[in-house]
Amino acid sequence: MRKSLLAMVIGSTLLSACSETKSPQNTATDFSYTVEQFADLQILRYQVPGFEDLSLKQKELIYYLSEAALWGRDILFDQNGKYNLLIRKTLEAVYQNYQGDKKAPEFLKMEEYLKRVWFSSGIHHHYGMDKITPGFSPEFLKTEIGNLENLLFYKEGQTAEELCELIFPVIFDPKVMPKRVNQADGEDLILTSACNYYQGVTQKEAEAFYAKMKDASDETPISYGLNSRLVKEHNTVEEKVWKVDGLYTEAIENVVYWLKKAEAVAENETQKAVISKLVEFYNTGDLKTFDEYAILWVKDLDSRIDFVNGFTETYGDPLGMKASWESLVNFKDMEATRRTELISNNAQWFEDHSPVDKQFKKEEVKGVSAKVITAAILAGDLYPATAIGINLPNSNWIRGQHGSKSVTIGNITDAYNKAAHGNGFNEEFVYSDVERALIEKYGDLTGNLHTDLHECLGHGSGKLMPGVDPDSLKAYGATIEEARADLFGLYYMADPKLVELTLLPDAEAYKAEYCTYLMNGLMTQLVRIEPGNNIEESHMRNRQLIARWVYEKGKADNAVEMVRKDEKTYVVINDYEKVRTLIGQLLAEIQRIKSTGDFNAARELVEGYAVKVDPQLHKEVLSRYKKLNLSPYKGFVNPVYKASYDDEGNVIDVTVSYEEGYKEQMLRYSKEYSALPSLN
Repeated sequence: MRKSLLAMVIGSTLLSACSETKSPQNTATDFSYTVEQFADLQILRYQVPGFEDLSLKQKELIYYLSEAALWGRDILFDQNGKYNLLIRKTLEAVYQNYQGDKKAPEFLKMEEYLKRVWFSSGIHHHYGMDKITPGFSPEFLKTEIGNLENLLFYKEGQTAEELCELIFPVIFDPKVMPKRVNQADGEDLILTSACNYYQGVTQKEAEAFYAKMKDASDETPISYGLNSRLVKEHNTVEEKVWKVDGLYTEAIENVVYWLKKAEAVAENETQKAVISKLVEFYNTGDLKTFDEYAILWVKDLDSRIDFVNGFTETYGDPLGMKASWESLVNFKDMEATRRTELISNNAQWFEDHSPVDKQFKKEEVKGVSAKVITAAILAGDLYPATAIGINLPNSNWIRGQHGSKSVTIGNITDAYNKAAHGNGFNEEFVYSDVERALIEKYGDLTGNLHTDLHECLGHGSGKLMPGVDPDSLKAYGATIEEARADLFGLYYMADPKLVELTLLPDAEAYKAEYCTYLMNGLMTQLVRIEPGNNIEESHMRNRQLIARWVYEKGKADNAVEMVRKDEKTYVVINDYEKVRTLIGQLLAEIQRIKSTGDFNAARELVEGYAVKVDPQLHKEVLSRYKKLNLSPYKGFVNPVYKASYDDEGNVIDVTVSYEEGYKEQMLRYSKEYSALPSLN
């Protein structure tokens, strides 16, 4: 649970805690970052500065790793919901074969729905988790399905009527599979979640199944359940492992094919060993092999090209155990990495001076590496919406014994910043010219630095006490972990050490991050919540937990207040030093909760501060935001790589282009990278 979505609704984009970036090299003046806008989404492009300067072998490696990345797309669709692939393929067939008026309202609504399904890798909102409401009628879709020739999507002899009977309740009935991931306290989180990680089992059965596997004395435990679906068949609970010759084999075999081609052009023997071990994991499904791969990957620090590929993050599982498929191909931004290396080189100082109890600190911080990267391809759970920072691996014992890699994605942040320039957000939500001047002067820098601290140090800080189960916080684990990393970064934002290290220009700069963070956690991130709903997503819960807790504790002596001006609500910090003290106190408590596995305390904090929404404030924020005509969520189309070959089949060049549109890319991916059955 280290993927940093750290995304603030600030400037209408996913900005907070981004890496400091420079403008892309060789940028054409007519490059357009915005592709299109629909529903609550804006589609952007990102550039890949520096790609042309790589060697042919490095370009070839990126090409092969990118192909491996794109072949995992359908895995995520299926993980997010049992009927997602079938629904997507049906809608795509209707869309591409439609013979009617393409300006008709029902067709346009179906097109928008399909674009949202593509974006969310399924029928549930990628962030809010609620089922997407179609704006077209069942009658319209049924008629168009009936017009399809040679209809066959999921079984031999299937009729249009049978297909409609199967998928229409899933699409149109709001009571059927209403949430992809349900985090409501007191409910069976598996039975009430639409994700496809469990079939036929209850939460109690799943927890009991994995509890029997675990050995409290094991100091190097595998990540139980990470790469499997848990099913109950013939009254027996068992795992169906995602591997070659197992579940998802049709897609994984293609991933492996391209990984082997990448292995042949690896930059060095260390990188070659990493790819080889990942292939072995895909072939066996053995989680001990996965740990061996993770250790090799952490130690590969000399390669310019790097990648994430596989079952990685557990946010999509209500129990926080099973991992969604994702991939990111990238290469190091040599200039910008100097900043992150400065942070990681001082990791022990930050750990030693943390405000947490000494017994919960690491005596020796090992293997903290950090870099700024240029994304070359986004895939799986990092596409179209992506993180801006990543810290892996997730295994606590591997992090403790071997270290971790932290990255911030420079060209993605650059695209966000350019797309958000001058959109009126700060003028609407920031209290006064004083705060706006702070944000204008320091905001990009402090936001970038907060991501670096969150990823480089926050996730790698602290330790579990002996015998504590890494999964002991259960459904609250992701929120607590993200809060821990955010708090670590926020606490040190105000430390004179950052000025001493020349990471900040002066002792005033950190205030920009405190302003934007509290404003976002208390107010502006609510633009992502439907009226009447609670907060479900772990990163959003984390931000409200911190902001609400600091506000509640700080308002007594007026350190923080929410004031009314011109019939609008604003967040105002009156005592920045007091706010930092409170952040330190909360960090100490959350580290204690994490280190000791205190489930009840985690539950009390999350349920008390992170979940509930003030309906009146929510209504006001939505109204003010709507007037700006902005999209609260953004995602990307990928660049397109093309390999050229000589007569003997050797790669002689790899080029990159940026012209492909959103619909064109999604339809091409569905045509070229689909191998899984419609129902799994």
